[in-house]
Amino acid sequence: AWGSDHLKRRYLPKLATGTVGAYALSEPGSGSDAFGLTTQAAKQNGDWVLTGRKLWITNGAEADVFIVFATVDPALGYKGITGFVIERGFPGFSVCKKDDKLGIRASSTTELILEGCPVPGANVLGDVGKGYKVAIETLNGGRIGIGAQMIGVARGALTAALKYVGERQQFGKPIAEFQAVQFQLAQAATELEAARLLVYNAARLRDAGQSYTREAAMAKLFSSQAAERVTSLCVELLGGYGYTKEYPVEKFYRDAKIGTIYEGTSNMQLQTIAKLLLKP
Repeated sequence: AWGSDHLKRRYLPKLATGTVGAYALSEPGSGSDAFGLTTQAAKQNGDWVLTGRKLWITNGAEADVFIVFATVDPALGYKGITGFVIERGFPGFSVCKKDDKLGIRASSTTELILEGCPVPGANVLGDVGKGYKVAIETLNGGRIGIGAQMIGVARGALTAALKYVGERQQFGKPIAEFQAVQFQLAQAATELEAARLLVYNAARLRDAGQSYTREAAMAKLFSSQAAERVTSLCVELLGGYGYTKEYPVEKFYRDAKIGTIYEGTSNMQLQTIAKLLLKP
């Protein structure tokens, strides 16, 4: 929706056939304060030169195309934020430190460095000074995706736990026959179904072209919290085995934690929901 015809022709075929992309908004000094950017974009003969650092960039090690946000004038605040499409091979652009994370280890998280990186004027994404709109829309849609991701993580843990409790014998019978275990499984399944419906509703509204910011925040908030609870329960249901790498539930448990942090923390989702609830 934001890219010019030139950008669409140049990058969409590549992204549809194997090229990995990455989204670079966060910086060392701007996490939840997403638009407190210090990465600068200076106009030079119709093109741009970017200087700064980006942090917590998902798929940074694998990506060849990056959407990078920078400010054209810090005095303008969020109205100076502009999006740029940058290729890995651009001079002055480098992918640096790969973070050693608790979970989602199959996906890299890296730092980006821009040292006088020249970017063609045609690679501005949207309008100059309107990058905050691009960023917000991307984050809102991404929250639906994170909600779905967290449901998948939790379902993976629950599937493994269901198999285990049906096979594990204690006191002469499978532990799945104990009411205490049954009630916990029922609660977990109910939470995941509620999370799924929240995600579907947010996606439905977005597809219909209706406002979905509040619903996306609700979906991400609840799904990520439910994933934490469900994966933790599944580790406990497996007992000592759940705490080892012999079974997959410990991985799901580690993977679930990121849901309450990235694409906006749980507190930021609560703030968004409350702001929209109280809006006149």
